[in-house]
Amino acid sequence: MNPRIAVVPGSFDPPTLGHLDVIRRAAGLYDQLHVLVVHNPGKEAMLPIAQRLSLLEQSIAESDIETDVVVASWSVGLLVDYAADVGAGVLVKGIRSQVDVTYETPMAIVNRHLAHVETVFLLPDPAHAMVSSSLVRQVAALGGDVSPFVPAAVARFLDTGARGI
Repeated sequence: MNPRIAVVPGSFDPPTLGHLDVIRRAAGLYDQLHVLVVHNPGKEAMLPIAQRLSLLEQSIAESDIETDVVVASWSVGLLVDYAADVGAGVLVKGIRSQVDVTYETPMAIVNRHLAHVETVFLLPDPAHAMVSSSLVRQVAALGGDVSPFVPAAVARFLDTGARGI
């Protein structure tokens, strides 16, 4: 496993400015970054995985991220299986609060035990600390303006009436 290759996993349903902030900062820390859309069976998705991949690719392309970024999806097996497949030695997780730390810490310990993959937690830019995909989905579903919370590509997509997907 290469400690210079990292994976940023998430549901990205939809991608937010907080996600993009974590991706941008992680890209500056690693030689190659895999942004991985994972299927969460415990959540009902607003957007199909293919749409989330497309929105992430557009958002990254429109940002100032200049490192080697791969956008992919994973829906079968453990996250560490994907990390092993691409040679990644690090998982990067954005955390907004103590609740996220409490949720993510046991997974980080198990992932280290299973596959010798380290987890790095990145704190959010304070401007994005309280924004979640769930909150964006709720605002969008009720017809609110989500543009302050999402990359321009996502705002354009949602403004086209795609909220009901």
